[in-house]
Amino acid sequence: MAHLLSRRDLDFLLYEWLDVTALTARERFSAHSRETFDGVLDLSADLAEKLFAPHNKAGDQQQPRMGDDGRVVMIPEVKTAVDAYAAADLIAAPFPEEYGGLALPSTISRASMAWFQAANPGTSSYGLLTTANANLLLAHGSAEQIDTWVRPMLRGDYSGTMCLSEPQAGSSLADITTRATPADDGTYRITGTKMWISGGDHELTDNIVHLVLAKAPGGGSGVKGISLFIVPRFLPDGTRNDVALVGLNHKMGNRGTVNTLLNFGDGTFPVGDGSGAVGYLVGEEHRGLSYMFHMMNEARIGVGFLATAIGYAGYLASVDYARVRTQGRGLAAADPAPVPIIDHADVKRMLLAQKSYVEGALALGLYCSRLVDIEATSTGDERDQTHLLLEVLTPIAKAWPSQWCTEANNLAIQVHGGYGYTSEFDVEQCYRDNRLNPIHEGTNGIQGLDLLGRKVVMNGGAGLALLAQTITATTEKAPADGEAAEFAAALRAAVDELVATTAALWADADPTVALTNSSVYLQAAGHIVIAWMWLEQLLAVGDSTGDFYDGKRAAARYFFRFELPGTGPQLALLRSLDQTTAQTDPAWFTA
Repeated sequence: MAHLLSRRDLDFLLYEWLDVTALTARERFSAHSRETFDGVLDLSADLAEKLFAPHNKAGDQQQPRMGDDGRVVMIPEVKTAVDAYAAADLIAAPFPEEYGGLALPSTISRASMAWFQAANPGTSSYGLLTTANANLLLAHGSAEQIDTWVRPMLRGDYSGTMCLSEPQAGSSLADITTRATPADDGTYRITGTKMWISGGDHELTDNIVHLVLAKAPGGGSGVKGISLFIVPRFLPDGTRNDVALVGLNHKMGNRGTVNTLLNFGDGTFPVGDGSGAVGYLVGEEHRGLSYMFHMMNEARIGVGFLATAIGYAGYLASVDYARVRTQGRGLAAADPAPVPIIDHADVKRMLLAQKSYVEGALALGLYCSRLVDIEATSTGDERDQTHLLLEVLTPIAKAWPSQWCTEANNLAIQVHGGYGYTSEFDVEQCYRDNRLNPIHEGTNGIQGLDLLGRKVVMNGGAGLALLAQTITATTEKAPADGEAAEFAAALRAAVDELVATTAALWADADPTVALTNSSVYLQAAGHIVIAWMWLEQLLAVGDSTGDFYDGKRAAARYFFRFELPGTGPQLALLRSLDQTTAQTDPAWFTA
């Protein structure tokens, strides 16, 4: 790819807007400075461009396969890149120094990872999953588990996964059937099947640390009976655990990440009495889902970043193409020579739309990452409020980029015309890679249910109130007149309408009515949040001059005039309590 991300945009968001160097005043990050942050970003861009981007197409065209010996085979460039990423200490970087990390703020670590996600979504996912796995075990694992499993993951010797879904259950975790039976030695024997496991089997690392949800005796039915277990590919003494690769899932996009169907305890690699795979309980029995949400929430923000990075790469590719592709004439031009298509108004529209989506999404992801850093280094009310705001924003930070940055990739193909629909150009793969993300880590429909059914109403509606208060505080910083004032007024009105709509939806406390159109609610709330991100950026631009800042103004103008007004009809539909979808009889879907 010619370009991956805009370093100028990252610098603006990190330093001119979010002022991430202020985090160094907090003890955890006190060893850092603008220089160390820039060093990490420079290193990340260099590695991404030299070792990740060059095999992006090859990884897509030669996706992982099962060899004759039952092992996963992938192109050798993947291991070279994964090893280099670990050798650069980028897996360990955001972890405390006592575990071999650099105590790097999450904001910088996420910006670093975005380079790799833009360069090669498939290969970048191995590091992302390992980091999330290690974070969960640091939060909920024992000291022995941290020494045994986390430290090798941070060195890059081991990699990590999470194993939730099952063929018959999908996202309905209450219906999982994987079982955990206590053994006499304090471990458990795990039996069951897990589906859609990214990074579930490969030869990239010496071991794979699976975090597996299973039901232990005495937990009751539903999600309350779920516990969490470490089930490694190899046991600490080197014995092969009874974790068997059954097959690979062949995907439309994001093909470079091996995706597996795994059997636990089916006797392929019997251990001891052969009664199942050996698992080690994390934390307490029957609290597994709450522990796994630690990893899932981190992964959801990571998916938002992945969607953003792919969208950004496609956007930059379409800008490059539009500058050099000549076709058509200017409407008022006397010169009969073809003009670059970037001169055409409709192409500018498509580029502005992409710019508003990907730069707005990147701002949201970095904003959420900064909340993670503040929460991790705060106490009392500041910590509680930061946590609450992050809880409300997480489903939006996952779902909005995965929908609208995929739309950015769709527009990037359109800018390329017929060429965009061919594999010779990058944007075709960008779209296929990104199309997974509205499904990944909880479908966007699930995110809508989470936002409207839990996040905005929890604690008596405190989450929504805090979000509205925080957005309103931004609007109050806008000048009294001019474009920023116009946009601030529009945003205030949209926030007020969102709050009123939420109250109307829950007026009768009937979830069957309130949640019918939760996906529409998610889309409207997401657009309002991204409009907030654009007003924040516009205020950070201030009176600065130059093409970069003028581009920011144009993208903000586009979003407020072309995108935000669409939330009005959406919120009106929600307030009407329309039940068209809920009342549709399945029998009506006939051939």
